[in-house]
Amino acid sequence: MTDRVSRSAPVLDRRRLGVLLHPSSLPGDGPKGTLGAEARRFVDLLRAAGATVWQVLPLGPPGGGSPYNSPSAHAGDPDLINLQDLVEQGWIAASEVSAGAWDASARRMALWGARLRLEQRGEAATLAAFDDFKQDHKTWLSDYCAYECIKAERSGAPWWEWPAALKDRDLHAIAAIKGSDLCEAVAFEQFVFFRQWHALRDYGRMRGLRFFGDVPIFVAEDSADVWAHRELFVLDALGRPEIVTGVPPDYFSVDGQRWGNPHYRWAHMAADGFSWWRERVRTQRQLFDLIRIDHFRGFSASWAIPAHAPTAASGEWMSVPGDALLTALSNDFGELPLIAEDLGLITDDVYSLRDRHGLPGMRVLQFAFDGDPTNPHLPHNYIPNCVAYTGTHDNDTSAGWSAALSEAQREIVRAYLPEIDEAPAWAAIRAVIASVAYLAVVPWQDVLGLGSGARMNTPGLSCGNWGFRFQWGDVPDSVVTRLARLAFLYGRVLD
Repeated sequence: MTDRVSRSAPVLDRRRLGVLLHPSSLPGDGPKGTLGAEARRFVDLLRAAGATVWQVLPLGPPGGGSPYNSPSAHAGDPDLINLQDLVEQGWIAASEVSAGAWDASARRMALWGARLRLEQRGEAATLAAFDDFKQDHKTWLSDYCAYECIKAERSGAPWWEWPAALKDRDLHAIAAIKGSDLCEAVAFEQFVFFRQWHALRDYGRMRGLRFFGDVPIFVAEDSADVWAHRELFVLDALGRPEIVTGVPPDYFSVDGQRWGNPHYRWAHMAADGFSWWRERVRTQRQLFDLIRIDHFRGFSASWAIPAHAPTAASGEWMSVPGDALLTALSNDFGELPLIAEDLGLITDDVYSLRDRHGLPGMRVLQFAFDGDPTNPHLPHNYIPNCVAYTGTHDNDTSAGWSAALSEAQREIVRAYLPEIDEAPAWAAIRAVIASVAYLAVVPWQDVLGLGSGARMNTPGLSCGNWGFRFQWGDVPDSVVTRLARLAFLYGRVLD
């Protein structure tokens, strides 16, 4: 498989309109949206609305319900595989698709059956493509497959609770697992995911659409990456973190936030030229045209919390060789299609790092109204080289945000957005689309004018997130026409 991203295109090359929606929120019969016909229909809808960017957030298998806590920095979420497309291709029988909602083991075994049928039918081209996929992704795929197999056999136990031979990766024990049919089935599952994703991406590209993904800066403790590369993380002799990630106390939280991810051993990563990061970015470049680095300030310094501490208050800043890392990535890939998530309490060193490498930052309208006319999130303070949002997936919807404003806050907002009382979502949408930001991104919930019940994620809550779905009956033609009119009016439609 070849690298699918042009190295010559600038990150933000012209004025564009984007829409933010995770594929799991698409309509469909199963428990969540997939990469099949409904995704292609959404591509067509975006183009009719004048959008040329679809921000899809991370596509990895979710951990604890969130793709930002994935068990792999590379793998795709197999729940996003569309089964009906496989039926139409003759890979699986229609009778095998029961109510569109398989559990993970049933889906995996059905896909393994498809792999065997391809062999029996002598479909050499597809089998050769599978072999090429395994070779192209060998730096992570075999470890991920082994991790998934052991997890399945150990009833989902985290890797540090596995028997010593498996936890510590005894060569003979791991070799036996990597040679198993189950391990091959996990690999084929990933092959199908990447195949369907690239088919969707090619469908979008033919219609002038770019795909915008997310890379969480840290990885989950219980992940194939930490298990397979313990030397790259600050772990003790038993494989448990000595320090964990988070953010310090601030105006919003006296205890800060304790995320719990293990920290990187940056000196070790630098010693081999950041090969783990280079491979990670290589995979993401094969998936996306634009890549947002979540918590970009962690490339300058990270908040390190003692693992035994119950809150983030006792942490301290740990320096990070972000310049050297970004330089190594640029040397490998040329111009990087990266967007810096530079939100929150950001210091000058973070802005300097971002600007030295020419990375666009972010602006979020919901953060703009503190009464200070110099607030960088007010549209009149935007710059072209940024991505402007009404709100991100971590924010309330614009309608929900507006409804929660105090009367004093509403007075400030109303002075800037006169339509906030009558049409809060569209007042916000117009403000960011009209701005000078080269890329304006609108959550799909805002286009539909939905309230707080449609919110995608509330940071700090461990349940009730990532469950938003819409149905086609929720989408009147008028909203597509209205968005297209704004895209044209403010110069965001392709020539």
